[in-house]
Amino acid sequence: MKAMRVFRDKYLLFTVTISAVVAVLVHFPELLSLSDRFEQHSLFPGMSGADVANEVVFTFISLLILFWLNTRLFRFNTPIARMTATKIVLSFLLTWMVSNLLGKLFVLLHRAFDIPAIDAMVHHYLHPLRDFIMTCIVTGSCYIIHLILKQQQMIVENQQLRTESIRNQYEALKNQLNPHMLFNSLNTLQSLIRETPARAVDYTQELSRVLRYTLQSNESRFVTLAEELAFAEAYIFLMKMRYEENLTFDVAVDKQLRDRLLPPMSLQVLIENAIKHNEISNRRPLAVSIRTQGETLVVCNPIQAKLTGSAGPGIGLDNLAKRYQLLGHREVAISMDSGRFCVRIPLLNPCEI
Repeated sequence: MKAMRVFRDKYLLFTVTISAVVAVLVHFPELLSLSDRFEQHSLFPGMSGADVANEVVFTFISLLILFWLNTRLFRFNTPIARMTATKIVLSFLLTWMVSNLLGKLFVLLHRAFDIPAIDAMVHHYLHPLRDFIMTCIVTGSCYIIHLILKQQQMIVENQQLRTESIRNQYEALKNQLNPHMLFNSLNTLQSLIRETPARAVDYTQELSRVLRYTLQSNESRFVTLAEELAFAEAYIFLMKMRYEENLTFDVAVDKQLRDRLLPPMSLQVLIENAIKHNEISNRRPLAVSIRTQGETLVVCNPIQAKLTGSAGPGIGLDNLAKRYQLLGHREVAISMDSGRFCVRIPLLNPCEI
């Protein structure tokens, strides 16, 4: 509805502008003659400025009437209306007929009420030509404006479809994470139940907090870094219950960046990626670093390939990279230097969202 109202407002603006310009141009010979005494007396004898002004004003009003008539009958201001050759021909004939009648009405008003008007013979001879020109301009303008509005509507609809497609892709990526994390967490819970049932109770409580966050954040495209860190603390607690002292975290986040935004569960994905793809044991404990650098969040860990080989391609990092692209073509940077694996994700400024 809002888009349709914008289109109609533009149509009204176009028609008023065209009517004003055409009203002046149609009477340009008379306006030009006003500044030339000789031409004024030879072509338009007895013509005054008031006569020309009245002609211009009446032509302007006539054009508005012609545009209104075409709009009401043929719906040129509606982009969804279907324009056929028959409609265009009917519009042309009707406009020409009504234009001629309006001209005769003005002559009748001039004679009945002595309204100022041009009485020169050459002016009356020019009326049929002017009616034809005005008809061509009105019908042609209506059709061209209709095509422009229709093209603009297609652009708006394509943009809306693109936005909806991006939103659906983003939601699909978010929904993909929840069962993935839940599956891994349930595997850990199963191990704890079998090995240390008492700790499994604490794990279950923290797991409920984590799952509550995933459900709440699932409705949002962004969360603050502070919210994500609070969630990460609960997730880290779950991981440390499983790996104990073999897994450590070093968190150093600039407090001034805690209001910055990022996709929900981004940090959890990076932590899970570090745990999943590296050996964690008494022989080789894993230390994960979580820091802010500039306007990015950086998660690093030493590369400790598992003896059993790769843990598989996974969906986490690829999912996160796609979500950032959908949010505005932001890049997730991955580096492997000096035996360390680091992932940098942008922290978004709320003012730029």
